Amino acid sequence: MKNKKIADIIIDPEETILNAIKRMDDLEKKLFLVMKKEKFVGLVSIGDIQRSLIKSQDFSVPVGNILRKNITVAQDHQSETEIKKMMLQLRTEFMPVLDKEDKLVDVLFWDEVFEEERQGEKEKKDIPVVIMAGGFGTRLRPLTNIIPKPLIPLGDQTILEVIIERFKELGSQDFYLSVNYKADMIRNYFDEKNNLDVNISHFIEDKPLGTAGSLHLLNNEITTTFFVSNCDIIIDQDYRDILEYHQANKNEITLVSVIKNFNIPYGTIETGEGGLVKSMKEKPTFTFYINAGMYILEPHLINEIPKNEFFHITDLIDKVMKREGRVGVFPVSEGAWSDIGEWDKYKATLNKFGHDTW
Repeated sequence: MKNKKIADIIIDPEETILNAIKRMDDLEKKLFLVMKKEKFVGLVSIGDIQRSLIKSQDFSVPVGNILRKNITVAQDHQSETEIKKMMLQLRTEFMPVLDKEDKLVDVLFWDEVFEEERQGEKEKKDIPVVIMAGGFGTRLRPLTNIIPKPLIPLGDQTILEVIIERFKELGSQDFYLSVNYKADMIRNYFDEKNNLDVNISHFIEDKPLGTAGSLHLLNNEITTTFFVSNCDIIIDQDYRDILEYHQANKNEITLVSVIKNFNIPYGTIETGEGGLVKSMKEKPTFTFYINAGMYILEPHLINEIPKNEFFHITDLIDKVMKREGRVGVFPVSEGAWSDIGEWDKYKATLNKFGHDTW
């Protein structure tokens, strides 16, 4: 292969979905070339993987099984100007160039042929956002003895500002902050900020009400589909994708989930009757969906939250499921999820975003 940059984004069609996700996270890429030796087979994106998992594909399924049939690639007889025009239209991360035998001749990367950042013109969706910012941040003490968790810095911004900026990319303009601990400090901070160009409202929990209990205070305030986010997580995902999934499937609630791998550093044993060994596995890896702390809700659910009672969002999900309402899950990779809820995770997020650790 011509260079390491191209070699890094090549994956064999027999590689599993799980391995593809891990490599995408390691390389911070969202699109791979699928190649069988020298033969071009197709392209696989993180979106392709997410759609396949939503359809209940197993993590062990080969990526070759989930490839789109209709993709755009360049041919070696085309001029560089023509290929650049195609890339501009598609806003694609890179463009493979093939010969008439479908062998890879070259790859043009966006960051090498264009000076501008790769951002497409996407339809704005003005979706209300509720940010649960009332917690005590006990796992981040002693820092949170002085400032509330939503105001913890990430570089020159607070975590809350970073979250708001991400939703602004979607088109959101109306933000509702559920506050309790050091509520005045949070309110005063945002009263003095005049550069966010959004509408921020605060509603106060007089007492801790769990991860959803305070939503009853928004009855008659929010009348459309809305996002709910914890104040200590960032998701590297186009939020339009989550919203489109939620609406297309007519979900009442959609949870964003993280594909999390757990490695057991020991051999595991399964036993049967009489203590006899049934099977053994050497240092197995288990893959789970875990709750990322971001949701989409339909507005009628606010009426199902008890007033002034401690009530978690998992209680609401159980309630909807018991009456056979639709609760969906939108998966994101582990590398797309940043969490500052604990000291080690906060430090990891600082490193990830290129900021100095304390």
